[in-house]
Amino acid sequence: MGKVRAVVVEPNASERWVLRDVDAPIPAPNEALVRVVAVSLNRGEVRRSLTAQAGWQPGWDLAGVIETPAADGSSPPSGTRVVGFVSSGAWSELVAVPTHAIAPLPDQVSFAQASTLPVAGLTAYHALKQGGLLLGKSVLITGATGGVGNFAIQLARLSGATVVAHIRKSDQQALVKEAGAQFTVVAEDLPLDSGYAPYDLVVESVGGKTLSAALGSIASDGTVVLFGTSGGNEVTFNAQRFYGLSSGASLYGLILFHELKRESASVGLQRLLRLVAAEQLKPHISVEAPWTQIADLAQQLLDRRFLGKAVLHLAEP
Repeated sequence: MGKVRAVVVEPNASERWVLRDVDAPIPAPNEALVRVVAVSLNRGEVRRSLTAQAGWQPGWDLAGVIETPAADGSSPPSGTRVVGFVSSGAWSELVAVPTHAIAPLPDQVSFAQASTLPVAGLTAYHALKQGGLLLGKSVLITGATGGVGNFAIQLARLSGATVVAHIRKSDQQALVKEAGAQFTVVAEDLPLDSGYAPYDLVVESVGGKTLSAALGSIASDGTVVLFGTSGGNEVTFNAQRFYGLSSGASLYGLILFHELKRESASVGLQRLLRLVAAEQLKPHISVEAPWTQIADLAQQLLDRRFLGKAVLHLAEP
């Protein structure tokens, strides 16, 4: 069995994320071997690394070139540029990727752009799907400066919605307005009366007081989609206001891995790629660096030292 370089977790090392030689993957019949060119970082996999055992290989998002097609014939041929999604181990030179989680790249889409799409892009896509037809509706995006938030703003605007972005600092307004938000709410926690409520759809990732305010600001038959609680797990809200003023409203807990059981990742990825190729959707990449800088970039992500996405580049195939 050959060896490849990969990022592994080493809890006792001076830097938790290190490059090591590991066994090359052996693909299942429905998996293609992808030679990875670029990966992007997500807070979930980085935080998981903080409690993972030694030797665990993190990584969800990848973009690269198919080196060995799937044995069952379900993948594109060797040499095809693709984006892919795996449950772990994407930060490696060679990755076995299920064909239902692979999508070919249009010529206009770079590896770096594509690598941002699997987790952040698909989370935004599935969150907005919960709102149904968004034409003419009001959509609130909290955590709007993150990778998911930026994609959600752009996709909501493309769907014809009026978009309100909740941000914590006034100097972040230019970023969310460039993404397409018509209005902004600047506050540490979302106020109950923001001046733009009620909302037909809230894409929520903060939790705590912000989730409480979102539940009190949703329109009748509207939906609050919760996919994170960066601001606090415990929530107290006015239940009477929620069911009284917002009759028919719902709170939906979104986990991407669950959504991908209903619709394969390749479906959503192809839709997002078409938008990127047409320059209707623009990934916000704040940082690009060689993957040898993984430890530094992972810590920067945890410390919230940049907005948007960070992309790491491996050697070109």
